[in-house]
Amino acid sequence: MAAKTSHLEEELSCAVCCEIFKDPVILKCSHNFCKACLDQCWKKKGTQECPVCNRRSSVSTPPSNLALKNIAESFLEYHSEKPPAPPGMLCILHEEKLKLFCVDDNKAVCVVCQTSKKHENHKLCPVEEAAQDYKKQAQQTERQIKEEFEKLHQFLRDEEKARIAALRGEEEQKGRIMKEKIENITREISSLSDTIRVIEQELEAEDIFFLQKYKDTKRRAECTLQDPQCVSGALIDVAEHLGSLKYKVWEKMLGIVQYTPVTLDPNKAAPWLTLSEDLTSVRFSDERQQLPDNPERFDSCIYVLGSEGFTSGKHCWDVEVGNKTAWNLGVTKESSQRKGEFTVNPGAGYWVIGLRGGDQYWAWTSPWSTGLTVEKKPQKIRVQLDCDGGEVAFFDSSDMRPLYTFKHRFTDRMFPYFSPCLNEDGKNSAPLRVCPVKAVIKVD
Repeated sequence: MAAKTSHLEEELSCAVCCEIFKDPVILKCSHNFCKACLDQCWKKKGTQECPVCNRRSSVSTPPSNLALKNIAESFLEYHSEKPPAPPGMLCILHEEKLKLFCVDDNKAVCVVCQTSKKHENHKLCPVEEAAQDYKKQAQQTERQIKEEFEKLHQFLRDEEKARIAALRGEEEQKGRIMKEKIENITREISSLSDTIRVIEQELEAEDIFFLQKYKDTKRRAECTLQDPQCVSGALIDVAEHLGSLKYKVWEKMLGIVQYTPVTLDPNKAAPWLTLSEDLTSVRFSDERQQLPDNPERFDSCIYVLGSEGFTSGKHCWDVEVGNKTAWNLGVTKESSQRKGEFTVNPGAGYWVIGLRGGDQYWAWTSPWSTGLTVEKKPQKIRVQLDCDGGEVAFFDSSDMRPLYTFKHRFTDRMFPYFSPCLNEDGKNSAPLRVCPVKAVIKVD
């Protein structure tokens, strides 16, 4: 219908009438109305005027607008045949399509939800972009999982091949020994058979000839043979090959696997950081990566946290710092600030020591930094967290010389904290690496 809604509300019984789709009529002034509404309007006013422009109609029965009617019927037919949205595609509150993804709340929302107070100041992106990011991350993780399992599969295949080869080697060795023993016995039997045959021939000779060779015959008859040697060790040592097989393979597997007490969390790493595939080392990158800006991730500060937090007990991990000229290490509480610029000190929920300029060691205390006296440059730093005792201590891993100790009553979940710091003209490009610990097998 035409504009001027306020005027139509005075003249017509409804502002937008669904009947216009069923029986539209057109006046000479080119305005369209549903027939029922127009008749009602004319009856009320007593004149046959257009409700929009007030132009008088010369006919009491305006012609139907067939073109508009056909368009309306096609439109209604299209929407009646269009299948309804699948379950889960619409917002349960507003029945609108879920076209946006809230990164902060990790859920799909509609355009109405976007304007609500619940999602005020939240980061939102199109569903397609969010899905692509998460699918990419899932595919990369799946690839790495398959690669790690392939290494284990290859180890097991090699171990199976080696153990079967050992079995075949024992089989061949004992086969040769048995063959030699059988050949020796066969020769002895043949020699004895020849002696018996000669004695039989001499016994059948004439008496005079027998008596002449009696001494030789008697000597042959007195020939003694040793009893056959007992054949031992001829069987395969089954127990050696099958005894505790799985345990022995697993024990040997410890030689190719490593355990690190801390695993870095890529979802908490600043976009300027690059993590190794096994998530045990981190380095500064000159290029900012395109990563989801989730709430747990640092954005401005080049920090990363461990994947596991601690609320009780004692925990420690060694970090290889090598010859880096700058680094930060320590712990932070789960609720500490992640976004924007801030200072890492206990007041902000960070208990950290660090190196600056290649030889200046600091403990980032609050409100000032405390310089540390370090006699020998450490290659590895041990971080030791005692949640129950309220202490974070730092040591030189080589000789366990103490570097600094923070005292605090921890009430939050505490996470390991790492920062490889900026590159200084390429002098600080080496990564920070969490050192593996030797696994010890204990059998009760």
